[in-house]
Amino acid sequence: MSRGKFIAFEGGEGAGKSTQARLLVDALNARGITADLTREPGGTAGAEAIRALLLHPPKDKSGGDQDQGWGAPAEALLFAAARADHVAKRITPALARGDWVITDRFVDSSRAYQGGAGALGDETITALHKIGSGGLRPDLTILIEADPAQVTKRLAERDGDDSDAIGGRDARYHAEVAASFRALAQADPAGFVIIDGSGTVGEVNAEIMQAITELLGN
Repeated sequence: MSRGKFIAFEGGEGAGKSTQARLLVDALNARGITADLTREPGGTAGAEAIRALLLHPPKDKSGGDQDQGWGAPAEALLFAAARADHVAKRITPALARGDWVITDRFVDSSRAYQGGAGALGDETITALHKIGSGGLRPDLTILIEADPAQVTKRLAERDGDDSDAIGGRDARYHAEVAASFRALAQADPAGFVIIDGSGTVGEVNAEIMQAITELLGN
């Protein structure tokens, strides 16, 4: 049995990754391809428990204000731990069965958020990934970029005033994340495809289906 294909969706908050990942899985299933839709952090019971810690850090029990969240080093370690469990227990077995795996975020999110915007550097993140997940890379990473004003509107509709610890960070942080994603994609044109996320859901999906033509063998 041949190994399945592994596709990761990346991008900043509100870029439309989750919607497009679901649509891709639906399209693959319609073609008779078994596809597993998953996400990071998460995808396994252990990784989902770490996700809760990352997105909703414990409150300060000393009587002070709520913590400002995890620092970049702790955050990177937690993401790496969640990813290691995800890869070992879900992604690798699915690929070995010949299934496709479609994930909403993978290691390039850590490279952009903690490595770039968090200033830990790419070498630190890739070293953690090599230790925890064997350096696994997707067959294709789809980076969805969207206009900041459009993203702000989407996030307001999605989250209201209840943003999580990462999504609620300031505009400068998210601009640094976007720049980091763009730099990663430009440095690896064979591994990434950049999709303009400003179109309609259908238009973006059509671009993605075109981008995976080679993986489909068409």
